Amino acid sequence: MADIVCKATRESFGMALCEMAETNKDIVVLDADLAAATKTSIFGSAFPERFKDCGIAEGNMMGVAAGLAAAGKIPVAASFAMFSTGRAYEIIRNSIAYPGLNVKIAGSHAGISTGEDGATHQCIEDVALMRTLPGMTVLCPADHYEMMEATKAALSITGPVYIRLGRLAIDSFNDPDTYKFELGKGITLHEGNDVAVIATGLVVNEARKAVNALEAEGINARLINIHTIKPIDRDIIIKAAKECGQIITVEEHNIIGGLADAVCEVTSSECPVKVTRIGVNDEFGYSGPAWELLELFGLTETGIAKVIRETVKK
Repeated sequence: MADIVCKATRESFGMALCEMAETNKDIVVLDADLAAATKTSIFGSAFPERFKDCGIAEGNMMGVAAGLAAAGKIPVAASFAMFSTGRAYEIIRNSIAYPGLNVKIAGSHAGISTGEDGATHQCIEDVALMRTLPGMTVLCPADHYEMMEATKAALSITGPVYIRLGRLAIDSFNDPDTYKFELGKGITLHEGNDVAVIATGLVVNEARKAVNALEAEGINARLINIHTIKPIDRDIIIKAAKECGQIITVEEHNIIGGLADAVCEVTSSECPVKVTRIGVNDEFGYSGPAWELLELFGLTETGIAKVIRETVKK
């Protein structure tokens, strides 16, 4: 197992952009006056002639990205998720998704772990917004190594992609020597048939710690990492529903419109089972330390283990 790397996935994203840009001269990066925070500054320092700060004008930035894509470039447009998906939604819909242009949209500081910035900046609706757009691929990687590979995959396919980036530095759990990223394919991290836990993004590692700890109590939970929310891996979900009989979803997002709903859409049509959702319960976040907010919403090891334990006992 490789050494554990503690990085925010936004930084991993910036590193992967640079790595891909070394051999692909068509990659250009746009930011909306937040390059230091989104870590596109890493790219800007390495390739200043291919980087443009569009200022606090996210809609215009998406229009510029659309034009660059139409001219044959591979533009990456980044800002906080609240602004890259929320403020610029109509431009994304009509100028990028509708014509199916090859634009990669990055939403940094997604979820409540944005912390002290508060509810106005804690985007808990971005996955829901992007998932509803026809032809949009939606990625939510869980650690440094997965973000590196997901970013490379996003830049290698043709068509619009949304990538969710986190602010909070987290420990890696994947082994780069054996890890394989497949677009649209979930990964089983832990075997078990008592219940299936399906998680995405930053909280996958918290779910992993919870599942491992519960083995001592005789609870054998299956853990699935869904890094691609659209197109979602229907096969791995259906298999889990049939073999485990119940599912728990874990996401740093509103329980409406995100991973939970994507999983429910699959199970309701293919193998109806009870789905318990852990996430932000249709409310706005609060200003506070990131880990305290995650604890408040039940998204740490303790909260996830509590729900698993209760679900299995029922």
